[in-house]
Amino acid sequence: MQANPLTISSSKADLDLDTVYSFLSQETPWAKGMPRETFERAVAGSLCFGGYLEGKQVAFARMVTDEATFAYLCDVFVLPDYRGRGYASALMKHIFASPSLQGLRRIMLVTTDAHHVYAPHGFMAPANPERYMERHNPDVYSATAGNAAG
Repeated sequence: MQANPLTISSSKADLDLDTVYSFLSQETPWAKGMPRETFERAVAGSLCFGGYLEGKQVAFARMVTDEATFAYLCDVFVLPDYRGRGYASALMKHIFASPSLQGLRRIMLVTTDAHHVYAPHGFMAPANPERYMERHNPDVYSATAGNAAG
């Protein structure tokens, strides 16, 4: 159950970019080692949502979207000290009520262990997973780190 109400904003000006970058680049397997410049480009090109308690950012989610037909939900987190209080669910409800995300044909995400967080919001395994393809470079951040130094 939610202890305190989470304030949610889609204003990039409200984001604590240092907190978000630090958590994503140090604590998540999908963004570990991401260069700061890459992170800033990702934020600039996405619809971002921050969750705040008394002005402190404790949650984040990013939607890569054309705001007409498709969106990819990514970089979702609640800081560890604030988990288990319903903040992830509150964040998801707010995101999916966002006017710019209404009427989309498809919203996708990839998760290794948080299916229970997303299932109540309508996410399920793809009906036809054999149709999905990807180009995946899991070492891209370590490969670009050496290039950025030069």
